[in-house]
Amino acid sequence: MVFLVISTPQLAQPSTVVEQRKKYWPWAQSKLEIGSAKCFYARAGRGAVAIFDVESNEILHEYLNEWSEIVPAEFDIYPLIDPQQIQKFLSK
Repeated sequence: MVFLVISTPQLAQPSTVVEQRKKYWPWAQSKLEIGSAKCFYARAGRGAVAIFDVESNEILHEYLNEWSEIVPAEFDIYPLIDPQQIQKFLSK
């Protein structure tokens, strides 16, 4: 299942969250390395955008909880069409 996730961090003075935010990119890289994420992008100003490719809503929920532990945020989540489903449809 593929999801577009857009984060909006809680308001905080940037200098107060510098150390905690340093953990974000290594965490994101770990998701890329195992194939659970396709990409991560920083948003101009604040926040990030990610595309996750996970097997269940529970795994996505686990990742969003991990993300929130690093950078407390609100998330907008948009299900995307699975590329494999598109291939199956086109091959018929």
